[in-house]
Amino acid sequence: MEEAAFVAALRRGGARVFVVGGWVRDRLRGAAAADKDYVVSGIGEAAFCALFPDAQRVGRSFPVYLVTVDGKRAEVAFARRERKTGPGYRGFAVAFSPEVTIEEDLYRRDTTMNSIALELPEGRLIDLYGGREDIARGRVRAVSSHFVEDPVRALRAARQAALFGYEITEETLVYMRACRAELAREPGERIFAELRRALGAAQPSSFFRWLARAGVLDVTFPELAALIGKTQPQAFHPEGDAFEHTMLVLDRVAAETGDVRARFTALAHDIGKGRTPQAMLPHHYGHEVRGLDVLADWNRRMTLPRDWRAAAAFVIREHMRAPRLTKAGKIVRLLLAAVKVPLPFSAFLAVLRADHGDLPAYLVYGEEIAAELLRISGHAAPPELVGKEIADWLLAQRVRRLQALLQQKK
Repeated sequence: MEEAAFVAALRRGGARVFVVGGWVRDRLRGAAAADKDYVVSGIGEAAFCALFPDAQRVGRSFPVYLVTVDGKRAEVAFARRERKTGPGYRGFAVAFSPEVTIEEDLYRRDTTMNSIALELPEGRLIDLYGGREDIARGRVRAVSSHFVEDPVRALRAARQAALFGYEITEETLVYMRACRAELAREPGERIFAELRRALGAAQPSSFFRWLARAGVLDVTFPELAALIGKTQPQAFHPEGDAFEHTMLVLDRVAAETGDVRARFTALAHDIGKGRTPQAMLPHHYGHEVRGLDVLADWNRRMTLPRDWRAAAAFVIREHMRAPRLTKAGKIVRLLLAAVKVPLPFSAFLAVLRADHGDLPAYLVYGEEIAAELLRISGHAAPPELVGKEIADWLLAQRVRRLQALLQQKK
């Protein structure tokens, strides 16, 4: 149905209808608006279902329904109020009777930019907490002290700052810091959901910097917090410690690709430096090996997508040696391994460029070269060869082809 018919039906049933959340925020930002989410008040669940018998309920602890409006599946929630009853995001008592007002619903939300409603059909803006002004001033501000009741709001505030290039107010930073104890006990999947979205920011380093400033980076991403203060040789890393270097590489990769797997590999490429013994600093010998252990611990704490893990493990293992190879056989093996990793070869190069600068020709043309090398098959080996002899023959043929291709590129 069209939105006008949807709203008219609810109004006839005695309800008020509002668009809330990201759509309103983004419209005020002058950005492309997200899908619409609706909140209704003044109507009970039974009456709503009578009006829309095909609506599908998806909410568990409180009713949220999917309704097709203007050709899209939209979420429709009932205005609700919340009362903190226990730790974490499950520790809430939720009330969603017809008597709950939109004002009460907006008060329970995280930041002011997300606490604005647009009433339909009039188009009247309900902005009780100064969200419109905060958007205009480019700041992330908590609605109230209730911010601390869901600890993951600390990550959401940092993510909003990263996505929109906003500043977080000092009062909100205090609230974020107050989430620290409960954040340490939050399910890994909730932390990961914020990580995935934050990596989509134009400058994703901002997310981690705000978490560090709020004093919660070490309880959400200890692998990254461990990099702070890990000095590096000044001649190679004038940007500062391993954390600063990682943030620099992350933003450089983000400028080249929107692939979140690539951005995650940039984030993870040097995580082994967080476990470098203090006596070894500023050098980090063997951080590639330690980095694989850190990645495994990260995955145990917060299950990572399989393709993210595989891509990150390859980059951690190879990022130091890949641009420095001189033996043709090792170059062949690297290129053939790289094209099998669940990461675009161009993304692998983006991480290496961000870390090292200019790259050798065998990497610049690596994807093209690997495709040519794969055309050479062991099936073409002389029939008298067996076992390892075939493998040795195949490598020798591919080395010759590599050398010829590189000669052509000069």
